[in-house]
Amino acid sequence: MNKPLKKYDKKSKSVYAPNPLQQEEESHTLAIIVDNEPGVLARVIGRFTGRGYNIDSLTVAETDHEENTSRITIVVSGTPSVIEQIKAQIRQIVSVRRVRDLTTFGPHIERELALIKVAGTGEKRIEALRLADVFRAQPLDSTLESFVFELTGTTEKVDAFINLMKPLGLVDVSRTGIAAISRGATTHDDQD
Repeated sequence: MNKPLKKYDKKSKSVYAPNPLQQEEESHTLAIIVDNEPGVLARVIGRFTGRGYNIDSLTVAETDHEENTSRITIVVSGTPSVIEQIKAQIRQIVSVRRVRDLTTFGPHIERELALIKVAGTGEKRIEALRLADVFRAQPLDSTLESFVFELTGTTEKVDAFINLMKPLGLVDVSRTGIAAISRGATTHDDQD
């Protein structure tokens, strides 16, 4: 006796059972300690672009002048196997000293800094100031027609503030990207 054919499931987009190897994409924050030398950032980023991986956030700065090291913080999305490939590729670079996946390492803190310019007068100006106070955004510059606010917080907090400022006269936004560090007494030098 023939079994009826399985109906097409729009959610899975396949008439077959889901592949157990298919994995959901997740966001990971990678902290990479590198030698502070010309071209190291390009080599690290080249590992992403050469394989078609997208970077959601990127920050870099010198962290130890005596050791001549910099810290690159990258937020990237992908399946767990893709994240492991990315980390393995980065570790192959000679100038890379350490790669730490803060997402899997344990509790960590992520913050972003944004400068937000809002132009408006009258009620919109008053509402922008009121919302800035609620979000603890600091006014750095003020004219009769505009404000520049400084806001530090999670990406979600920054996004929410920006979305609220759009109808009030949002003119410009400058964001740093995510800076992250593990919680507690552990250091980047502790083994994963």
